[in-house]
Amino acid sequence: MIRSMTGWGQAETDTEVGRLRVEIRTVNHRFLNTSIRLPHGHDRLESSVVEWVKPKLLRGHVTVGVSLERDDATDRGLPELDLDRARHAHEIYRELGHALGLIGEVDVATIARFPDVIRPPDPGRTSGGGAFEIPEEALRETVEAAAEAVVTFREREGEALRSDLEARLAELETALDRVESRAPARLVAERDRLREKIGELIESHEVDEERLAREVTWLAEKWDINEEIVRFRGHVALMRETLGGDGSESVGKRLSFIVQEMHREANTIGSKANDTEIGRAAVKMKEEVERLREQVENVE
Repeated sequence: MIRSMTGWGQAETDTEVGRLRVEIRTVNHRFLNTSIRLPHGHDRLESSVVEWVKPKLLRGHVTVGVSLERDDATDRGLPELDLDRARHAHEIYRELGHALGLIGEVDVATIARFPDVIRPPDPGRTSGGGAFEIPEEALRETVEAAAEAVVTFREREGEALRSDLEARLAELETALDRVESRAPARLVAERDRLREKIGELIESHEVDEERLAREVTWLAEKWDINEEIVRFRGHVALMRETLGGDGSESVGKRLSFIVQEMHREANTIGSKANDTEIGRAAVKMKEEVERLREQVENVE
């Protein structure tokens, strides 16, 4: 079983200070990278939230948003007036008018637009001025529940990924079968062509038989793609084995490495091909490997 790195989850808990809501979103990232948003006054809990998320979300960019909906609308607080700041703003505007010779009175609307004369309520305080405190245990339970929801989402997405990866592997095996079936005939054709050329050469020139034997051996090794075929099949088998794991560990990096090795073997087969049919099959293999690479980038 594999998991996608794309996920979403949410959980809510009723507490004595209000309804606690945690929302977690995840996207691709090479490592575990977290971004935590907590209500005002609770920044000290950021490291704890990261520790609660880590065991469940092994890779990806993880955004955790924590909010608190107060039960009583009056506890949400009211806008606050800074009267000293308002007086100071009034004096500034009057002085400005006098200095520039402007006519007119400073009205309430003008003063109200002065920065911080009227402040929105502090989300970290009650209407009575006291700070509220989110219970840490309730926060932990809610974060873990949201993380579990993300895991479920990722597993569902991972199943779709696995199906697509399996389809890509099947296409690769089909192309590899064409290469393998064509390889012997292509070697025979190359051998016959080489024999003909050697025959022509022997008739017209003296030939060093030992050197000729070495050259023939070298060409045979150069054209032989059996090792690449065997290694490629081994990579396919290893990827299938990895896809069938129990999901207890992050396998995305391992899959990326396998795909990298597949690309290397497909390139070698293509470069050694010297045959139209094998060359076309090698191109098809590289196309499928590239599709694998794109999908594997999203595996946790």
